[in-house]
Amino acid sequence: MSDFDDDEYESFDADGAGQQTGPATTPLLDVHPDDADDDTDEDDEDDLEDAAEDEIDFVISAHREDGQPLVQALAADLANDLEELIVQLRRLPGDAGALGFVSLVEEVFVIVRVRGQHVQVLLNDGAAAGDWPIARDVADLLGEDIPDEDESEPMGDLAILADLGMSELDLSSLVDDLDLGSDQVLIEIADKINLNPQFQRVAELAFRS
Repeated sequence: MSDFDDDEYESFDADGAGQQTGPATTPLLDVHPDDADDDTDEDDEDDLEDAAEDEIDFVISAHREDGQPLVQALAADLANDLEELIVQLRRLPGDAGALGFVSLVEEVFVIVRVRGQHVQVLLNDGAAAGDWPIARDVADLLGEDIPDEDESEPMGDLAILADLGMSELDLSSLVDDLDLGSDQVLIEIADKINLNPQFQRVAELAFRS
């Protein structure tokens, strides 16, 4: 999957022939009431409800300064807004950029990596883009269609952590492990890229709050 920059996210006059002899009239558009209802229905389908507080497992950032991992919980509302999450991650200094981890309902996770203008994303379940705003944001950023539930696959860059010690094959294997919740998968990933025990402590605190 190609890498993406977040920059990739962003009357006429009718001249009548001849002289007009009556009052000016505006042509009426031939719109059937049912057509308007169809448009409204389509708009409603595009609107996804934000994840509620009790549906958000955690939103965590991680970066390194002088080789030392710094892990912290971020505001829960960032679990519904990929663009703002990227903004917040870009503010963090780091030797290899900053990472963002979002887990929802112990089933869906998003990993974001930001290095300057360079942004990589991974969504564990492409079909989640039909249910969760941040997952829809990932699909929009990547220009991907939302797959059917029975055809769901990870969406994004499985090599997002390759240079940090987590190969594409290892990450794919964890994503496919249905015995682990999304929160547990992210803790396992954090362990592989040497962010534990800090990451696990922050994640556990988020669950208790």
